Amino acid sequence: MAAKPKLIVTRKLPDEVEAHIAAAFDAELNGDDRPLDRSQLAAAFGRADVIVPTVSDVIDAEIIGHAGPNLKLLANFGVGVNHIDLDAAKGQGIAVTNTPDVLTEDTADLAMALILMAARRLAEGERMLRGGGWTGWAPTQHLGGRVNGAKLGIIGMGRIGAALARRAGGFGMDVHYHNRRPVESGMAAELAATYWDDLDAMIGAVDILSVNCPLSPQTHHLLSAERLGLLQPHALVVNASRGGIIDEAALAELLGRGAIAGAGLDVFEGEPAIHPALLGLENVVLLPHLGSATLDGRIDMGMRAMANVEAFLAGNAPPDLL
Repeated sequence: MAAKPKLIVTRKLPDEVEAHIAAAFDAELNGDDRPLDRSQLAAAFGRADVIVPTVSDVIDAEIIGHAGPNLKLLANFGVGVNHIDLDAAKGQGIAVTNTPDVLTEDTADLAMALILMAARRLAEGERMLRGGGWTGWAPTQHLGGRVNGAKLGIIGMGRIGAALARRAGGFGMDVHYHNRRPVESGMAAELAATYWDDLDAMIGAVDILSVNCPLSPQTHHLLSAERLGLLQPHALVVNASRGGIIDEAALAELLGRGAIAGAGLDVFEGEPAIHPALLGLENVVLLPHLGSATLDGRIDMGMRAMANVEAFLAGNAPPDLL
């Protein structure tokens, strides 16, 4: 009887996913959910046939250089793969897959929640109440901004951007977007969204700016100090994509002096570390990377990763091969 392939999972996954993995593979699971350090990750690369990494793993050329002869697939648990050196993996003959589609709706929900939280100053209100500072209703207490009728600018009209646009339309928002190219006409009609070829012009025109594009060398600090400075003083910035797309130091500086009204952030440049200036600001909502954090979503992600693994090991092209 042929030995089962050695599959190593770098973080704890939902029980349903781990049960599937344990039945199908010679599996090494991460029961205590501690991120692997570099030496542990390098050792895993040396003995695995398949590795299932997550966003918390930095898989650079050095780590990939430790790959043993049997390692042929990185089945990433997540959509974003900016933590993996794809060129180094390709050079080593290692395929990489991801898990698109299954987290679209959950992440769009989270982006919409950040818009509402930042606009209505909900986190500030909860902190005041929990801290014992609420003395009762007052006509001018914690006044936020109206979402209905606000101009929302979406950077990146992919799956998640489009899902956010649908939600924003339900709230009566005026949707605008910047993308590498306009969406096809049928989707444009459905979303009732205005396309801007000029990102800078759109930034200066909207009330709320949402980041929904992937992180790449081209989008790193896409929202630079100069671009953030184009926002109107009442504007809000929301990011449920990747932290490195925004220059956090510049954002914190503008928020701190009131040049931007507020922000809602689910992702950060150096997470889990947070820029200390952001931590001291009341006008920013900070969440611990919860975009896809629903049980259903995480199970779907795990099963999508396993579908890629099983197709690959059967000699077929994985559905999500990058």
